[in-house]
Amino acid sequence: MKTKIAILGAGRWGTHLVRNFASHPDAQLVAVVDSSMERLTQLKERLNLNDNVVLADNWQSIQSQIKCDAVVIATPAVTHYSLIQDALQQGFHVLAEKPLTLDAAECQQLSDLARQQQRQLMVDHTYLFHPAVEQGKAVVQSGCLGELRYGYAARTNLGPVRQDVDALWDLAIHDIAIFNTWLGEQPVQVQATGRVWLQRQEGSVGAGLTNNLSQETANVTKPALLEEHDLADFVYVILTYPTGFQAYIHLCWLNPDKQRRLGVVGSQGTLIFDEMQNDAPLTLQHGYFEQSGDVFTPAGLRREVIEIERREPLAQVCDRFLQSIRDNQPVSVSSGWVAAQLVNILSCLSQSLQQGGTPIKVPQLAE
Repeated sequence: MKTKIAILGAGRWGTHLVRNFASHPDAQLVAVVDSSMERLTQLKERLNLNDNVVLADNWQSIQSQIKCDAVVIATPAVTHYSLIQDALQQGFHVLAEKPLTLDAAECQQLSDLARQQQRQLMVDHTYLFHPAVEQGKAVVQSGCLGELRYGYAARTNLGPVRQDVDALWDLAIHDIAIFNTWLGEQPVQVQATGRVWLQRQEGSVGAGLTNNLSQETANVTKPALLEEHDLADFVYVILTYPTGFQAYIHLCWLNPDKQRRLGVVGSQGTLIFDEMQNDAPLTLQHGYFEQSGDVFTPAGLRREVIEIERREPLAQVCDRFLQSIRDNQPVSVSSGWVAAQLVNILSCLSQSLQQGGTPIKVPQLAE
């Protein structure tokens, strides 16, 4: 029997979810809800949706008219908590776009509610289902990189610019999730600094505005403090893990140099996940130093392409969600608990960002 699916939100990412569930052999798309009926009409034509799929601009108005087993939520993050809570209380399984909510305590509450209702709650951390990330975890944990030293990532592009969360909340969650998965641990301390150009509060220091000081003087004498409602366009993140490993992440939605690159550096080489390299997204750059007295000579330099399966990560997300419903088992790699941990880290990074880069200890969540 096919799982009946209703999707809330038909924006950029919601459209991809509609496409995947509409074509999945184990799913029956019964409804798509979005505030714009024009967008829904265009979506129906573009994807050639079945006439039986209900299109509506209000979820509450059609709940009693349709029969569905699960709700997929691809709406702005600020709306997630109430929509997910309602869906679980109505007895629906839920797949939610990341982040689950903007508050770790709310994430835990929703995870507890899903258990009480005996319903599956999964979060669309798409990169955790990317074949390069799955294979990269095996490479890192094999020990072939030698002693792990540090990690780096860059996630930049010219847009899309969001109005509900800043670049930190929009972009960092992907790289944090990958580092956590590859390392098999959670950061214990975080730092973040950033700048605001596009969506700044009037008079915000973080936006570079000062009283009786030139811009150049302000940059030297004052930390880049951000107001609570500023939406940072650029953020630089440092994650410190229990082993002392540190990861450095550059995030920006105001940079036309599109980058989707992450690396883990070890004493014997570097594992690189570069999403922009379609032919070889996962590579292992071998290399180390041979020392003779005070001289360090590079040795063993060679590039190895790591073979991966060719499959769409989001299709894997949708497939695993449907499987979790059939098996009545949570997807451990992207559960509500994993989402709560990531939101907890992001909350600490936001605190550091507003304090001009102050190191913040990450509290451990009680499962």
